[in-house]
Amino acid sequence: MAYGKKKLSIVVHGSAWDIPDNVYRGGIRGCHLSAMAGYNVIKNGASALDAVEIAVRYLEDDPTFNAGIGSFLNSSASVELDAAIMDGRDLSAGAVAAVSNVTNPVSLARKVMEKTEHILLAGQGAEEFAIDIGMPIVEPWQLLAGEELERWQEIQKMADFYPRQIFDNQQNRQMDTVGAVAIDKEGNLAAATSTGGVPNKLAGRVGDSPLIGCGTYADNKITAVSCTGWGESIIRIVMAKHFCGLTELGNSLEEAGALALKKLSRLKTKGLGGLIAVNPTGEVYHGYNTPRMVWTSVVDGKEDYPQFE
Repeated sequence: MAYGKKKLSIVVHGSAWDIPDNVYRGGIRGCHLSAMAGYNVIKNGASALDAVEIAVRYLEDDPTFNAGIGSFLNSSASVELDAAIMDGRDLSAGAVAAVSNVTNPVSLARKVMEKTEHILLAGQGAEEFAIDIGMPIVEPWQLLAGEELERWQEIQKMADFYPRQIFDNQQNRQMDTVGAVAIDKEGNLAAATSTGGVPNKLAGRVGDSPLIGCGTYADNKITAVSCTGWGESIIRIVMAKHFCGLTELGNSLEEAGALALKKLSRLKTKGLGGLIAVNPTGEVYHGYNTPRMVWTSVVDGKEDYPQFE
């Protein structure tokens, strides 16, 4: 597959869901700041890997989003975070799942990639690894923000509530998974994704975000992808790698996105979500089958983002 002149690009996402107006405004602002932070580092010569980590860290630190600070509580009133990062140069990857003691799980995922022979660490083992390498440690309650505890208490009053109903229950429609994809001056691709999961999830539940090929994937020869939405459906179709395979077959980013979302939308998988991507020439894509998606792209210094309706 031949490619022409490469563009310097980054895309970030903050959620694909039926996002309320007040949260949507904050999400657009947060994604704008995140994308510019990531773009500025690749503009100054940093790697795509650095750019996606910095961009996702920004979103993890913003309580508007459901990643890091501001994450949802699970059914046991605990916060469990998932994240992954992948380097398109050599397919190196790192991920963590069900961690509760760090504010920036994407950085912990990168440490897994760089300091271990593994790809995915989960639960207590991941938390002990964070302590061993000297990452700043927090108490789980420090990850709460806003009215999340009150929201959790209201959910407990709903005897039949299960996470899948989040999309059908207006009071629980909030932000979802965050992620970033980028290409640097050397033409290298990278992707990163981070999430607090879904409200009232069972303790230990892990979604698509830390699963390489499901919520996150990057290959210099194909594309870089980060997904957001209903994790169980995204896992079923291995959406990030499925999208990459479609582009590898010669489909444009738009064609691949339409096909991937069509497959996600099949009734059997009850698929709701979206994805962002960048290819080896720096062309970018965002797509979703939900009412709204929060995203921002910067291509050769030109920014694009959804207009508030």
